[in-house]
Amino acid sequence: MITPVCAASRPKRAAGHKAPDQPGAPASPDDPATAWALAARSGDPDAVDRFVRALHPDVVRYITYLSSDRQLADDLTQDTFLRALGSLHRFEGRSSARTWLLAIARRTVVDSWRYAATRPRVAYTDDWTMWAERAQPSGLPGFDDGVALLDLLDALPPERREAFVLTQLTGLPYEEAAEASGCPIGTIRSRVARARATLVELLVEAEEPRAPVVVAA
Repeated sequence: MITPVCAASRPKRAAGHKAPDQPGAPASPDDPATAWALAARSGDPDAVDRFVRALHPDVVRYITYLSSDRQLADDLTQDTFLRALGSLHRFEGRSSARTWLLAIARRTVVDSWRYAATRPRVAYTDDWTMWAERAQPSGLPGFDDGVALLDLLDALPPERREAFVLTQLTGLPYEEAAEASGCPIGTIRSRVARARATLVELLVEAEEPRAPVVVAA
């Protein structure tokens, strides 16, 4: 089993001694997926398997959200990992493996759009629906009452929907979501804030009591 190197196991340095730069070190010593990705660069089959297994669910969810059907999502997920495994020798751990891999997934989906000359659409597959229902965001009134999250997300512009999914559902930090999306962190924060505001408005509208319908005798 491959595990990241813990800080406690590293040799102590004299006070005032600055550690040399290590661009190949993981972004976080507590990030096993990044440690496995770094170990997989040398062709370690166990590390490759653990890397794929650790991040496969996130890639499937993200691509299913962006693609048009489950079959396409499966194909694009496989393509994403083929690209990633072919590029592992260039991965140095400057960002987390998940951020790096989701950026590849995004480019893979965009390439498929360009090839098919279609616009991105949200795919409401059974897997995506079940996952989204399990990942209801906190801090928004009404979500605990069973309001359909997917219907609300469909009302958001694509770029705000993507930012919301990456940060609130997939759980990426804003900095990593910005890196995966290829835009400034301030843009991600703005998109998420606007998405949340829109969702709250939609929830309020959905919860407003409707006037009773009077049927004439």
